[in-house]
Amino acid sequence: MAAIVAFVSQKGGVGKSTLARALAREAAAGGLRVKIADLDTQQGTSVDWHRLRLSQGIEPVVSAEAFATAAQALEAAQGYDLLIIDGPARTSSATLDIARAADLVVQPSGASRDDLIPAVREFHALTKAGIPGERLAFALNRIGTPAEEVAARVYLQQAGYTVLDGSLRDRPAYRQAQNIGHSVTETRFSGLNERADTLIQSLIDRVTHG
Repeated sequence: MAAIVAFVSQKGGVGKSTLARALAREAAAGGLRVKIADLDTQQGTSVDWHRLRLSQGIEPVVSAEAFATAAQALEAAQGYDLLIIDGPARTSSATLDIARAADLVVQPSGASRDDLIPAVREFHALTKAGIPGERLAFALNRIGTPAEEVAARVYLQQAGYTVLDGSLRDRPAYRQAQNIGHSVTETRFSGLNERADTLIQSLIDRVTHG
C-alpha cells in the first residue's frame, strides 16, 4: 500500500508543485517507487517538469501523470511506494476527497498575512470536515528573512498546526534549477540544497513516523 502525501493550496503560486517535485526526487533517490499525480489539469506543472527532466536525462527518473479526479489518481497508487498528489491550483470539493485519502496533507505558505490567513482558514475547514489535525502540516516557502520565518512559524503553530522544519528562501537559484528539470534540492549551491533537504526530510519523517 502506497503512502500518500498531498500538496494543496488555497491560492496558486505558493509552491505546492515545487515541494511535490522535491519530495518525489528525494524519495526516488532513496530507492522508493514514486509517482506524482498532477491534478492541476490547467497548468500541469509537475507533468511538464517530468517531461523536461526526461529530455535532459536527469537521474533519478520520477514518474508523473495528469489526472482529472482524485479518485483516478488514487487508483494509480498501486505498484508504488509513495503517491504524491499535486492538488488543484485552488482548493475545491476535490481537496476534501484528497485529504481524506492522504496520510499527510501539506499546505505551502509564504510569510505574508495574505498567505497565512487564508491558509489557516483552509486547514480549519478541513478539520471541521473531520480531517485529523495531526495529518495536516504547513511548509514555509518563499521566505525573505529569518525573522519572517520565525513570525510565520509562530502564527501557524498558534493556530494549532504543525509546521515542518526548515523553509525555502525566495532565491532565483531555486527557480533556475526547476527551469532546467531539476528540483530545489538540486541547485548549484550546496547551502540552498541543504536548506531544501531539511524541509523535505522533515516531511519524510512526518510521513514515516507520524
